[in-house]
Amino acid sequence: MKRRSFVKKSALVSGGLLLAGNSFAKTSFAQQKKIKVTILHTNDTHSNIEPLPANHSKFPNMGGISKRFEVIRAIRQEQEHVLLLDAGDIFQGTPYFNKYKGTLEMKLMSELGYDAATMGNHDFDAGLGGFFMASEHAKFPFLCANYDFSNTILKDKTKPYTIFKKGKYSIGVFGIGIELDGLVPASKFEQTIYLNPIKVANEVASFLKKEGCDVVICLSHLGFEYQTDKVSDRILAAQTSNIDIILGGHTHTFIEKPTEVNNSEGKPVLINQVGWGGLHLGRIDIEISTEKTLFRKQQHVKVI
Repeated sequence: MKRRSFVKKSALVSGGLLLAGNSFAKTSFAQQKKIKVTILHTNDTHSNIEPLPANHSKFPNMGGISKRFEVIRAIRQEQEHVLLLDAGDIFQGTPYFNKYKGTLEMKLMSELGYDAATMGNHDFDAGLGGFFMASEHAKFPFLCANYDFSNTILKDKTKPYTIFKKGKYSIGVFGIGIELDGLVPASKFEQTIYLNPIKVANEVASFLKKEGCDVVICLSHLGFEYQTDKVSDRILAAQTSNIDIILGGHTHTFIEKPTEVNNSEGKPVLINQVGWGGLHLGRIDIEISTEKTLFRKQQHVKVI
């Protein structure tokens, strides 16, 4: 495959308002050699169903499921091809989780039309049985490529990857989770086997490319970066190939604009993360051509 040239357009949504990025004119993609796909994403929403309180020191009245719903609905009305993804830690953080143990979050995400999500460490807080019961209300798959649930109640409940068709193009999405031992009580993840995230990511991304995916997206709950050699999104990008975009979580990082890191073959990987609490909605618009070229245009974003 020829070295790709990238043109990307990215934006964040905060408090129900689009902060950056102009809309593309809606045209008939059937008459073009390329299509545009709008990727929307969240991470670490932590059971924040309602906006933060008016007296919050940093984000008064910001966030909330209803605002996110309105923004997503408006984008879907404007764009033909949309994917809505989440990078984990859906659970824990408000009394809604304490009372409903994640079922409310799953129902609401289903109403918002999420296409896929991965699991974060806090999604184990109700134990594997609790996650099993809550996820019965999810109308979207959970993607966990490096958690082996074969000896647990979650066997066959998650998938390593899924492939979405947008027009005549294919977008592969897979999930990578953080090491649970030492972060989550053993009683919560039981016989879950943790697999090396870099090895698994390389294997799955290579497989998806061989299956004909034009774009490969990793939903990661590893964290953006650390001061140590702990595996992060930046390290994952640098030590793998065939991944085009990493949508991350765990470190609650408000990235002002998506970061590019060259992979093991010297090709750029786009990394993005949108903080926590559902305060922002990540948006990346990509154009895919008949020559399988992914165009991206980066735009600086200010968070208000």
